[in-house]
Amino acid sequence: MKDKKVLIVGMGKSGIAAAQALLYLGAKVYVQDSKPAFDIEPQLVNFLAGRDVTCYFGEVPACLDEIDMMVLSPGVPPELNFVQEAVAKGVEVIGELEIAYRVGNGNYVAITGTNGKTTTTTLVGEIFKNAKRKTYVVGNIGVAVISMAVNAEPDSWLITETSSFQLETTKYFKPKISAILNLTPDHLNRHHTMENYGAAKAKVFQNQDKDGYYIANYDDPGSFELSKQCKTAKVVPFSIKKKLSYGAFVEGGRIVILNDDGKKITLCRADELKIPGNHNLENALAAAAISYFAGIEPAVISDTLKSFGGVEHRLEYCGQVDGVKFVNDSKGTNPDASMKAIDAMKENIILIAGGYDKGSDFTDFIKSFHGRVKHMVLLGKTAPKIKEQAEAAGFTHITMAKNMEECVTAAFKLAEPGDTVLLSPACASWDMYTCFEQRGEHFKHCVHGLEK
Repeated sequence: MKDKKVLIVGMGKSGIAAAQALLYLGAKVYVQDSKPAFDIEPQLVNFLAGRDVTCYFGEVPACLDEIDMMVLSPGVPPELNFVQEAVAKGVEVIGELEIAYRVGNGNYVAITGTNGKTTTTTLVGEIFKNAKRKTYVVGNIGVAVISMAVNAEPDSWLITETSSFQLETTKYFKPKISAILNLTPDHLNRHHTMENYGAAKAKVFQNQDKDGYYIANYDDPGSFELSKQCKTAKVVPFSIKKKLSYGAFVEGGRIVILNDDGKKITLCRADELKIPGNHNLENALAAAAISYFAGIEPAVISDTLKSFGGVEHRLEYCGQVDGVKFVNDSKGTNPDASMKAIDAMKENIILIAGGYDKGSDFTDFIKSFHGRVKHMVLLGKTAPKIKEQAEAAGFTHITMAKNMEECVTAAFKLAEPGDTVLLSPACASWDMYTCFEQRGEHFKHCVHGLEK
């Protein structure tokens, strides 16, 4: 990358990390962000100014005739006019994941899917760490890939949560092991069709060779159909519903793997998992398959499966007030994720939902209540849309709220001892919060306020 002229578009976590890494590697860096300079962190502005970085804040970049490469942050749509203009001029346009793969070291495990990515990626990371491998857990999980790849050693493993946004700007990215956990409607405001969305996800395995493994959900028609496009890597299916002739599945209540030699390896009982719900059983199977075919000892996989307690903001128990439980599932950013959260709850539910609209339809989400959601408290931009679709489906126990404080207070008043107040928004957080983590932290703060 030395002396390459690179424009980085978007100054979020991945954009900042890409700028730092490329400056370190000797590139001539330009940056662009849609926000004006006064909205950019002053420390970042000073850092860039001190390194002779040309900045285009709140304006279209004027350097398209000079640059060799453009690096897009995940949140930047490739359809932007100046991005398309760069493509027309012959500029290579890639993403931070692709540049990390090119300039860094290490072996990649790439995990994608609509739901379950963070839990599965975290679990795989724990298994690899317990196996004493040099492990970095990176990607869409919150740590820019390039920030670790530039310091990784050849025998390191980068356990990478990959989103459709990250994958659509890859070109040569080739993981040792890839996985698509599931495929349900999401981000259609960006991808427009399920075909486009699936095509972006399928890029996770497109460059793998015969030594690679692709872990595929046999029970999920949308994602398993994509496995037909995997021409070279070994396809390893996993299933919680069917006994398979190869791969990972549940037999007699136990998680087992049937390997290339037809040998059956029993790992643990499904009821020994600490993470609740069938969706988490699927995540555990995927993690077990990834780890086993990466060469990790079954005993390490088994012990980690039994000890793993889940991740923050995903079915996170937040305490109990006057006999009412509170669960934070702020990571439920689409209807399918929230349907899985509802299914995992054993008690009657007061549901808090709503947020930024990604173009989702909520009909199936409402149907999944099955009499177990007693009342729904709605907030955010999608609240009127969800209310309209809920009432059309015959569900009328709805309260509209202005903010999270109102939601938590209303839900607590509606709940009876033994009920669960579940925050599982079925929507992104961007209308009211910068990220789902901030939304989840605010929910927990409001819950703790009830205890005082």
